[in-house]
Amino acid sequence: MRLLSLACACLLPLATLVQGIGWTATPFNPSAIPLAVRSPYLSTWLPQGAGAALNDVWATFWTGMITGWAGFVKVDGVPYVFLGAPNVPSVTFNKAVQKSSKFTSTQSIFVLSAGPVDLTVTVLSPVEPTDLVKQSIPFSYMAVSAAATDHKAHSVQVYSDISAEWVSGDNTLIVNWTSTTTGSILTHQTQLEQQTVFGEVNDHTQYGSAFYSTPNTVSATYQTGADVDVRAQFVTNGKLANTLDTNFRAISNNWPVFGLAHDLGSVTTASTPVVFSVGHVRNPALEYIVAGGALQNRNLYFMNEFSTTAAVISSFLGDFRAALARANTFDAKVQADASAISTDYAGVVALSIRQALGATELTISKTSTGAFNTSDVILFLKGPLRFPVTGPIFLYTNPMLGKFLLEGLFRYQASGQYPNKWSVHDLGSSYPKALGHNDGTDEAMPVEESGNMVIMALSYAQKTGDLSHLKTYSALLDQWTQFLIADSLIPANQISTDDFAGSLANQTNLAIKGIVGIGAMGQIWSLIGNPTQGANYTAIARSYVTQWQKFAASSTGAHLTLDYGDSNSWGLSYNLFGDKLLKLNLFPASVYAEQTAWYQTHANAFGVPLDTRHTYTKTDWQIFTASWVTTTAVRDVLIGAVKDWVSDGQYNAPFGDLYDTISGAVAIGFKARPVVGGHLALLVV
Repeated sequence: MRLLSLACACLLPLATLVQGIGWTATPFNPSAIPLAVRSPYLSTWLPQGAGAALNDVWATFWTGMITGWAGFVKVDGVPYVFLGAPNVPSVTFNKAVQKSSKFTSTQSIFVLSAGPVDLTVTVLSPVEPTDLVKQSIPFSYMAVSAAATDHKAHSVQVYSDISAEWVSGDNTLIVNWTSTTTGSILTHQTQLEQQTVFGEVNDHTQYGSAFYSTPNTVSATYQTGADVDVRAQFVTNGKLANTLDTNFRAISNNWPVFGLAHDLGSVTTASTPVVFSVGHVRNPALEYIVAGGALQNRNLYFMNEFSTTAAVISSFLGDFRAALARANTFDAKVQADASAISTDYAGVVALSIRQALGATELTISKTSTGAFNTSDVILFLKGPLRFPVTGPIFLYTNPMLGKFLLEGLFRYQASGQYPNKWSVHDLGSSYPKALGHNDGTDEAMPVEESGNMVIMALSYAQKTGDLSHLKTYSALLDQWTQFLIADSLIPANQISTDDFAGSLANQTNLAIKGIVGIGAMGQIWSLIGNPTQGANYTAIARSYVTQWQKFAASSTGAHLTLDYGDSNSWGLSYNLFGDKLLKLNLFPASVYAEQTAWYQTHANAFGVPLDTRHTYTKTDWQIFTASWVTTTAVRDVLIGAVKDWVSDGQYNAPFGDLYDTISGAVAIGFKARPVVGGHLALLVV
């Protein structure tokens, strides 16, 4: 995937609709349930389709490759599998029966029945937007607790492992591993034997290490070895052998796994949770182009706080109870805020947050002395960066993250290395290499990206009162605005953010983006002390709106056209969100009312099409449109369509964003993308 890019738009064939699941799903059963989702390379999900229990299928990386994660429990000597789909031919075991699943903004919680004991499995991927150290730690928790359902005492042991599949996108490559006890923590570490710094295969990183850890209590045992051997050891004996396999080999050669087990003793009421942590750490994290074409290595922010990965893991595991309390507080706030819109909206937002933030990485550089420079923070994002696609999640959770995201783009373009007069589309074609486009041949979206940058900069300043970006990069912002003045009212033949739809001249919705950008620059000049220039740009934007209304009006119905002069065409005018967000009030109320009425009569089974060229739509643009429509009825149709689609049982991958409104078929490649951060749009207008 590109650093800030789009994939192809091939539609998957229609699958069988969901017929119901055998457990309670709260708030609904999505296409995939996020598990350990903390970074572009720690992104593991439970695929659902028509419904899959935690122990029906293997968890997968966001691309669909298996990330082996297994779990067993023994109750009074009887073994049950509760996580993954392991096959251990030498022993027999039962399947725990899933009773419920639930996801929140930070957690996925499963309850499974293992004979007379209920097992609660909580996978917590912390969302810590206001704590840069904690937000940058690429680790997740799995907590497992047991409680008797018959009020009697039962002997309980719990086991879990990860496989070497967590470290590469090529299972034929050789890995090695170690197991260590540091203080009170037991840790397995595994990595490729031959690493490629900044390399990827199938979107997996090809360097760094995966870590699986747990507190080293008196009840803890460990083992490394072939999957069938390590799992059989626990299923047979209820504990591991404390032995290490030193036969380093390919990932798929007798599948090396890294097992940890705990004896909970006699359990009646809910036991203290057994806590595991899983993570992936690499150093350096990214390569970034700076002035003069030099390349800078950047490190994850948390490394300023910890001298070793062992110290990170110890701190992370020791923080579990506090992290869970903070997560519950965050979840409750999101639930309350989003539920004030609608129940469907609360579910969509909760499903979106880990996915959006899990595509980001907070980085810092080093000084000439080798010390970490915490005053130099850039947030990188694997996936498309187009305002306001990801913007709402940052404006809602911590606007400073949005500033850090913009900084990398501003700094590169201010260096003068990008030759075009409009804004660059992305920072590079191969994550985690942010090498820019000094040849100027990036995917050109001139009006789109120029408008995005101006709008994003103002939205941050309005939210925080921090004018530093506006002052530092005023010349660059003005340069882009001059381009918008020249090319927004009647946009030349070009692509917009919806590049998969192809190029088109005179795009009505693209003109909105440009006009909003001009109006935004008017506000920027006023904020930084040039009210005369500000008033000039505001006047230009307002005059453009008057002319635009004539160009964009259909002669055959009360609606805006897709492109000027084609009266039978129309589309989602999602760029009006910028006018509402920034409170510019450039576009008259009649435009909003007219479009609202039009969408009310043009919705298909899964929502309103993006435009008249196709029957597909995008989840983020429907939510953006929902943020400004003038009736709750149409708002709820748009939101409900997104919720209905992601829970319809046709799809078994992380939240997609491009799909057909009639069949529900989804576009290949449009999954697990951070654009779902835009689903928080109604929380920031």
